[in-house]
Amino acid sequence: MNPEQTRLQEANAGTKPWRKFGPYVADRQWGTVREDYSANGDAWNFTTHDQARSRAYRWGEEALAGFCDDEQHLCFGLGLWNGQDAILKERLFGLSGPEGNHGEDVKEVYYYLDATPTHSYQRMLYKYPQHAFPYEWLVQENARRDRLKPEFELMDTAIFLENKYFDVFVEYAKADAEDVLIQLTIVNRGPAEATLHLLPQLWFRNTWAWGEDAYRPRLAATADNHIHAEHRDLGAFTLYCDEAPGLLFCENATNNGRLHNAPSTEQFFKDGINDYLLHGQAGAVNPARTGTKAAAHYELAIAAGATRVVRLRLAAPDLKTPFVDFDQTLKLRLAEADQFYQALQCDLPGADARLVQRQAFAGMLWSKQFYYYDVPRWLAGDPAFPPPPSERLEGRNSTGWVHLNNQHIISMPDTWEYPWYAAWDLAFHCLPLAQLDAQFARDQLLLLCRDWYMHPNGQLPAYEWKLSDVNPPVHAYATWRVFKMDQKVRGGHGDVKFLETIFHRLLLNFTWWVNRKDRDGRNIFEGGFLGLDNIGVFDRSAPLPFGGFLEQADGTAWVAMYALNMMRIALQLSQTNPVYQDLASKFFEHFLYIAEAMTNVANEHMDLWDDEDEFYYDALNTPDRGHELLKVRSLVGLIPMFAVEVIDEDLLKGAPEFLARMNWFLDNRPILASLVSRWQEPGKGARHLLSLLRGHRVKRLLARMLDEAEFLSPYGVRSLSRYHLEHPFIFRGTETQFTVNYEPAESQTSLFGGNSNWRGPVWMPMNFLLIESLQRFHHYYGDDFKVEYPTNSGKTVTLLEVADALTTRLTQLFLRDPETGRRACFGDDKQLQNDPNFRDYLWFHEYFHGDNGHGLGASHQTGWTGLIAKLLQTRIGV
Repeated sequence: MNPEQTRLQEANAGTKPWRKFGPYVADRQWGTVREDYSANGDAWNFTTHDQARSRAYRWGEEALAGFCDDEQHLCFGLGLWNGQDAILKERLFGLSGPEGNHGEDVKEVYYYLDATPTHSYQRMLYKYPQHAFPYEWLVQENARRDRLKPEFELMDTAIFLENKYFDVFVEYAKADAEDVLIQLTIVNRGPAEATLHLLPQLWFRNTWAWGEDAYRPRLAATADNHIHAEHRDLGAFTLYCDEAPGLLFCENATNNGRLHNAPSTEQFFKDGINDYLLHGQAGAVNPARTGTKAAAHYELAIAAGATRVVRLRLAAPDLKTPFVDFDQTLKLRLAEADQFYQALQCDLPGADARLVQRQAFAGMLWSKQFYYYDVPRWLAGDPAFPPPPSERLEGRNSTGWVHLNNQHIISMPDTWEYPWYAAWDLAFHCLPLAQLDAQFARDQLLLLCRDWYMHPNGQLPAYEWKLSDVNPPVHAYATWRVFKMDQKVRGGHGDVKFLETIFHRLLLNFTWWVNRKDRDGRNIFEGGFLGLDNIGVFDRSAPLPFGGFLEQADGTAWVAMYALNMMRIALQLSQTNPVYQDLASKFFEHFLYIAEAMTNVANEHMDLWDDEDEFYYDALNTPDRGHELLKVRSLVGLIPMFAVEVIDEDLLKGAPEFLARMNWFLDNRPILASLVSRWQEPGKGARHLLSLLRGHRVKRLLARMLDEAEFLSPYGVRSLSRYHLEHPFIFRGTETQFTVNYEPAESQTSLFGGNSNWRGPVWMPMNFLLIESLQRFHHYYGDDFKVEYPTNSGKTVTLLEVADALTTRLTQLFLRDPETGRRACFGDDKQLQNDPNFRDYLWFHEYFHGDNGHGLGASHQTGWTGLIAKLLQTRIGV
């Protein structure tokens, strides 16, 4: 057991709080739903980037390279000033949703480079221009561009081309669980000496201004020029500052004069350090050197190509020699991080693959954030402030979610663009997280099922913008995968208590799906947009513009997959408690009824499978037109492949009551039995297959999916067939025409707004599920079942070989091409491709260009794109 594994063991046993401090401060708190107290729910304009430096937040904090305790009492982050910018760089800049031509978008260059699961070692890089940061240019140029043009990024301004920038490396290393070393390494990449004002900052989250608890913690300068922090609940700490910098103090309090032209009882404000340094306002900081926000001010003149190092330490008070063992401890923690990843990557060939995977893991771990949202308190407002507008009581999240009270460390999709949890994103996050820290992954899955998250009716909260939206039900899938991954590491002994606990909570959620999303009890599900945003003809989360409803192939297939996941979990639990055999039977039968419904919609002998196209489609059901297939070739038609399970004969022998009930059902419901693919014909190794697809349909779907003229991109499976580039789908309503085109890059439609696009790009989570489904099909069929790959190539391969080939295509998004040296995700940007100070730093984008693999959408959404870390292993496993 290596030292990091020992720390994980101590953290899990509760003997040492190694996870207490971590990178839990979001990159953006402004523009979030939590900070929005407007009447109309206009979160982007209620709290803006321009206001952020002057406004004390109610529900969380933001920082550049932030670090804090797990209740976010005490926060650390960076402030930077190049002498040119109009504001102190304390937070990452980006466009709000309405400002961007493709929605919200961070406009900075930064990378998460390394991390361990206990945060014993963390490293990131921020690239800070020496020219004035082009705030206005970025806003104005993106406003000028329409949806047909790409986003205008910081790299497009050419601000880095002369190398006039600083590389600011931030490292955290824990000498002990509550003893954090901080090393800031600044490299002047420019051709001439340049000055950087470096301001490491320490502050308390404002918990005292809202009228409930007036206790105010305190920061103060010590006699030897360090910063002492005292908090009633957290205890006492000191930020030791090497080289005796100047210390600046103010309050983490709103500057009402600047924001509202109103008086304030405070004397020093959150923006005091900004105003003191940039505007020479001596009265903006407290001469008594005390407050709730403080900074150590280092003014560094750095020669061309030179490096400066600044050391700090957040630890217990009264350390006599805080820096005597600093360098040795930092090197040791880095060596231990290397040791941890060497063990994890022992079967991963190639230095570049190990680099990509380690940075993907780093992004996952840096995206663990403190999230605080108490809906009833948020709706009612705070005692110290006037009541919010009455319209809020009927606005966002006001109906049905007054139970929700979230205050935990949660895995976020992205710490700037999506600094809030999303239910189905989080489920995918847990797979790569389980490779690093299975306990944290299990806890995350359980968390969303707790009473203070899950709705009393069983619905999981989607995300803060609309808690009642419906995400695909992948929680049970992730639960089973995390259990099996952990079981393998434990030598066959899985965490049955976890599995049993979450199974009962998932029973509630499955019941919610059956009761709320099966309109007429026909086992055809209309889940809404199901996370795929603009993939459909219409906005699937809203009523159809002409009445009627959609019978969704993907919604129905997701629930079929859910039923099989629950059946498999129940069978696992039945090995130690036979009672679960009855529940396994219930989910087996429910799966069969869903399979029947997909081939007999509304008892009208209408199939969601189209025999002519040999593909699954959604069906439109309207009073005027009846049932009509919407023939859009999209992921909607491939999702039925996800509903597949293989059961070994030995498992059935260990569940005799389930086996008896299953055989009775198959004997007495022959029509349903005929829908189950080859159940009574054992496959390789006496295995049985449950699937929505018989072998013929598997082959026909794969013929489309593996066709390079349709779904198969050089970098994975596209979300929409390329067929629609020249053959757009057109639906003509009575008054309006709706069109679906193949759009391989940013979305050209305003449907759902934002920068999300499911009409052509490659998305990692869906490809991951396709690969795992192919592996399970192969687990049953074996090597005798072959398909043409690629379609029309004349070459046949096994399903496992297809899964491996798709995996290779996805990894080629990030891995350097051995011939050209290019990384597809960087596109045509020459500096990213060739500059040694850029080319080995990775972004893990939200999605990727359907033809050339260029990274698109949220640039730092490691989130579910972090699944690449799992794919880079030799085999995912069945």
